[in-house]
Amino acid sequence: MRHELITFGIASQRFGIDIMTVREIRAWSPVTRLPRVPDYVAGVVNLRGAVLPVIDLAARLGWTPTDATPRNPIIVIEHEGQMRGLIVHDVADIVSIEAGTLQQPDAMGHETITHFLEGIAPLGDDMVMVLDLARLMADEPIELAA
Repeated sequence: MRHELITFGIASQRFGIDIMTVREIRAWSPVTRLPRVPDYVAGVVNLRGAVLPVIDLAARLGWTPTDATPRNPIIVIEHEGQMRGLIVHDVADIVSIEAGTLQQPDAMGHETITHFLEGIAPLGDDMVMVLDLARLMADEPIELAA
């Protein structure tokens, strides 16, 4: 079985998510900040009349928050019927990986990035970290109409 992924960069690292969850890739647009939301929630944007919560993926993974500019794309994903925007540093490619090449990283602590990974797979001379959207979106306290 093969996994079709869209790959993108965050902090010089390559990540991937299942292409079937991607609804669109949009150019950066300024977000409206919201009070009392987690630090990784950048705010919301207008997506053709709908309020789209936007998550700073670097901050969600525990890294330095993104200082977003017009060069940062937003990947719009749908997970369990809810749309979310993910701020990334760049979008790279669509790739296909063999399911058997996906390896589980060793857990190195309770709050590490490995919690959010489905696995890691070789991609040419590099590695791609495949995100687990269920874990990434779990415990997300944003209740907005999207």
